[in-house]
Amino acid sequence: MATKYVFVTGGVVSGLGKGITAAALGRLLKARGLSVRNQKFDPYINVDPALMSPLQHGEIFVTEDGAETDLDVGHYERFTDINLTGESDITTGRVYLNVINRERSGGYHGGTVQVVPHIINEIQDHIYQVSEDNTVDVVISEIGGTVGDIEGLPFIEAIRQFTYEVGRENCLFIHVTLLPYVRTPGELKTKPTQHSVQRLLSSGIQPDILVCRTEYPLDESVRRKLALYCNVRMDSVFENLDCESVYELPLRFEKAGFAKRICERLNLPQTEPDLSDWKLIIDKAKAPRRKINIALVGKYTVMQDAYYSVTEALEHAGIQLGAEAVIDWIPSDDLEDIAPKEVDARLAEADGVLVPGGFGSRGMEGMIAASRSARERNIPFLGIGLGMQMGVVDIARELAGLTRAHSDESEEDDLQDVFYYAGLSDEMIKNIDSIPFCDRPMRRGSYPMVLEAGSLLRSIYGKEQTAERHHHRREFNPAYAAAIASTGLRFSGMSPDGRLVEAIELPNHPFYVGLLAHPEFKSRPTRPHPVVLAFMKKAIEQKDIRCSVTK
Repeated sequence: MATKYVFVTGGVVSGLGKGITAAALGRLLKARGLSVRNQKFDPYINVDPALMSPLQHGEIFVTEDGAETDLDVGHYERFTDINLTGESDITTGRVYLNVINRERSGGYHGGTVQVVPHIINEIQDHIYQVSEDNTVDVVISEIGGTVGDIEGLPFIEAIRQFTYEVGRENCLFIHVTLLPYVRTPGELKTKPTQHSVQRLLSSGIQPDILVCRTEYPLDESVRRKLALYCNVRMDSVFENLDCESVYELPLRFEKAGFAKRICERLNLPQTEPDLSDWKLIIDKAKAPRRKINIALVGKYTVMQDAYYSVTEALEHAGIQLGAEAVIDWIPSDDLEDIAPKEVDARLAEADGVLVPGGFGSRGMEGMIAASRSARERNIPFLGIGLGMQMGVVDIARELAGLTRAHSDESEEDDLQDVFYYAGLSDEMIKNIDSIPFCDRPMRRGSYPMVLEAGSLLRSIYGKEQTAERHHHRREFNPAYAAAIASTGLRFSGMSPDGRLVEAIELPNHPFYVGLLAHPEFKSRPTRPHPVVLAFMKKAIEQKDIRCSVTK
């Protein structure tokens, strides 16, 4: 069977859920036994999100192969439970960079390089690459932005031309749009969607299916109007009502016949989907759940999407445990320059403290303060990435007597650099400020980790070796290993060669665990990450302790 291609575009406004729609469709097709790959084309000029501020762009989602991608790739992985690659997030910047580099190396043999055909061909090549030489049954490509945006035009033209290469019968276009509700006279308005589809038609693309984001259900008259003026079948107009959890969407779409219509249009096997595991998740999610207070102390808390995978990992664990993480978003800066008692008071209601990753010196001292409070008051603590580093720094300062302990990322003078920029040559160290950020050494993607026998982490993972996704530049400095180990801190996760510290834990504490890697990227609704699950279990126990004390 030839690979089928589904293209998801958006109209009227951004933020309608194109990524969730594409992810939900991927889940429904996979449940039918089809192999699926999701992909996103982002119109911005950045080569990738690596250097984009989380305060503006949200989370950088890291794939197994180390690609720094848009958070929508996280949606794709969580819904389909398929590990994707850098080919699943392609930007305008990357497309143009590839073409320009090819031109500079003589790849076009002196020819004039233009948007058509060279940029268009480069975009299409990435669509073919994600299909893995035609071995994937369905490729779902989301076009970022909104139809009509000038920066998105090459992508629209590329998918228009693509249909002529692979055949219209092997392509399907989904247009995600908005139906605004006007309270007076109390109507859903279809005109914005009609105009959006007209704009798409003017680019040579006829949508096959409309997915309408709406606050109210669509009645037959609205569906008929949309079908008539947008030139689609009535049974190809689907509503996307607001729902409590994004994980409800696959079941809602399935009930409406969304995937069935797509399989019919693309001549895919009409098999009965197995969504039993997904239904179980939703049943648990909708059941009454106990509220557990989690203090999330981070650098980017004003932009909660910066920690999207972290919050989803907490949700996955909570669903399984019958609990709901109520997150107290605490900017780490707020815990700086205040007395330890004030920090303790700010975290007094926390059943667990989670300090996530980040880059840069801002807010580091607040992370250290949060780690200290959780450690001294026996509150479950989970440090991720930079959060793990600051947890170790707290122990180095307070228990190992290394009063100037820090990371060399802190930019302070006269430090005991417990975490340092490993892997740099003398020449690189000397000229580090002149090296572009994107060229500086960094550990990205999946790396193996050996777990110490008898450790808490060994029991949590249930195996001797595992692998986690990394996204950091600093490593633990072995020069301080003996001093810090003397405090009782356990280096319970190491690289296979024993040179790199991957994870730590503090015995005689209810739960004090840190991972240099990012476990949140591998959490799934059907398979919560074991470390986050263990953290939530301990947070529930802490809740019980607090409740018993107050009675």
